[in-house]
Parts: sequence; C-alpha cells; structure tokens
Amino acid sequence: MVTGDASLKNLSGPINIAQYAGDSVSLGLVPFLQFLAIVSISLGILNLLPIPVLDGGHLLYFVIEGIRGKPLSEAAQVAGQQIGILLLLMLMGLAIYNDLARLFG
Repeated sequence: MVTGDASLKNLSGPINIAQYAGDSVSLGLVPFLQFLAIVSISLGILNLLPIPVLDGGHLLYFVIEGIRGKPLSEAAQVAGQQIGILLLLMLMGLAIYNDLARLFG
C-alpha cells in the first residue's frame, strides 16, 4: 500500500476480520487456527511500524537516542505521540469505512 502496489481498498477492519473468522470456523479447526495465526502475525508486523505510539515507534526513539547520544526532548516525544495517534485513528477509520462499504455497497 505504501509503494502503491496494493490498493487501500484491500485494508480490512474488525467487521471483515470477524466475517472471515466465521467462514474459517465453518471449514474446521485447522483453517480457523491458520486464520488466527495470520491475524496475529499481521498485528505483530503492524505493531512494528515506526509510529510513535506503537512498539516500532519506541524502537525508532531508541535509535534516534543512540545516534544523538541523548534522548529526544519531551516536547518532541509528545508531538510524535500525537501524530502517531492521529495516523492510527486515520488508518482505523479507513479500515472501518472499507468494511462498511463492502457490507452495504
């Protein structure tokens, strides 16, 4: 999605995930467990994005601190957290919008 190889319409939210979970349960235990594994891996990768409120953002702060030799100012960290929350809210809003568009459109 970042490079333009995948459409933003491919992004799914909780409604679509719940539908796929129901579909995988009807196929049996193994497909359901495989589905859960894919969701868990996807969430783990998402959590490593360099967005300040996520773990990847904290790693980014540590890298910056290692390069600079001192931590970022508290004001810079707060600004990063606010931007990170805004980015996550926008991403969640898009995912839920896509889910609702698939459901009703």
